[in-house]
Order: sequence, then structure tokens, then C-alpha cells
Amino acid sequence: MLCVLVTRPEPGASRTGRRLADAGFQPILLPLTETLALPVDAGALADAAAAVAVTSANALLHAPKEVIAALAGLPCHAVGRKTAEAARAAGFMSVSEGPGNAEALADALAGGFAGQTIVYLCGRVRFPGFEERLQAAGVQVRAVETYDTVALDYSDEAVLARLSARPVEAVLLYSAKAAMAMQALTSRPALRSVFEKTRFFALSGRIAAVLGKVAGERIRIAPKPSEDAVLGLLQASR
Repeated sequence: MLCVLVTRPEPGASRTGRRLADAGFQPILLPLTETLALPVDAGALADAAAAVAVTSANALLHAPKEVIAALAGLPCHAVGRKTAEAARAAGFMSVSEGPGNAEALADALAGGFAGQTIVYLCGRVRFPGFEERLQAAGVQVRAVETYDTVALDYSDEAVLARLSARPVEAVLLYSAKAAMAMQALTSRPALRSVFEKTRFFALSGRIAAVLGKVAGERIRIAPKPSEDAVLGLLQASR
């Protein structure tokens, strides 16, 4: 049974672990990051705003209820299916599902909101492309950071115990921060042997690039930035 290391934060790690087990893999959960809610002032959030944009379900999961309540009447543009589902569950009344990545969502919104303001529910750690594209098109972006992503540190002993000292055959990487943490783990002398032949499955090329030469030809990039695509790639590699 193929041993697959899941590096995403909880609660997503457990959900992914169940999917892997159902598909006949042996999941090992080792979250390399965690998400923490940030304080947000709900006052005047919706003033002069034409819409809400969300590129991560975590931004909704960590948003205070009063923030959602202040924005729920605005149309919400989610990056993809999972984020759209989270927006509806959070209480947004009008939700549209985007093309699946942040840059494409920005391009889709740019023409319709020039000269207007969009509230962007997001994390403190994020890539700037979404905001830059909208601002270049004349859209005002009001970024509201609802969560932060921090790296988790494990001792060599803790990692080996989690792995039962067996080699890792596959690693799933869903964020650049997790890829950075994985790069650090693979460089530790005590852990090199368990990652020597590991294949890495990344959600995007941007995430894969973080590993650089560490993975070499052992890295695979999902054709779409979704978990379904990553798991499909993993299945195909069996």
C-alpha cells in the first residue's frame, strides 16, 4: 500500500486522509502549516463596495460572523467550486464560481468592476497577483485579512515516529509555505533516507518551483489547482 504524506493544515489534512484511505492509499498526516484567525473590524466593510472576492476557503472559515453578516448581501465571487461551497455555507446569498485560479478570477472581474471597490477576504500570506491584476484594471481592492498561515516545526524524532521510520513514497503539497517546510525537512541528515526516493505531487507549478532541485524529476504538477486533480495525478502514478 502506497504511503502518502499529507502536509496541508487541519481540518483539511484529515479530510484528505480519509479520501486517500478510501482510494486504497496509506495516509500519514504531517501538517507543515496551521492557519490562525486574525482579528477583523467589521465596521464599514461594505461601504461603497460592489462585491466580495475570495480565493481561499480559509478566508471564510476564519472570518468572524459579524464580518460575514456585514458582507453577505453583496455578490460573492469565489475562485472555484470548493471556495464557492464555503461561501454559501458561510451565509453569502449570491455566490458565483470562478475558473479555478486567482489570476483568471481577477481577469474575469476586471472589466465589470473598473472604478469600483471589491472587498477581498484573504490571508496574510498570499501571492500578490490577484490584487495587482485588478488594480491595474482600475478596480479598487480592499484586502481584509482574516487568517494567517504559520509553519509548524517538528523534531527529527517526531517526524520519524510519525512515519514509523519507513520511507515516504509520495508527498502532497498544497501551498508554497508547506513546500518550503518540506524542503527544510528533506535537507536534515537524519531524514534524508526517508525522502530519498519520494515523489512529490504539487497543486501548482508555483508550489513545485519552491522545491527547486530538491525534487528534480520526482515532482509532478497537477493539471488544475484542485485536490481532485492532485489525487488524480497520484492515482495515475501507481
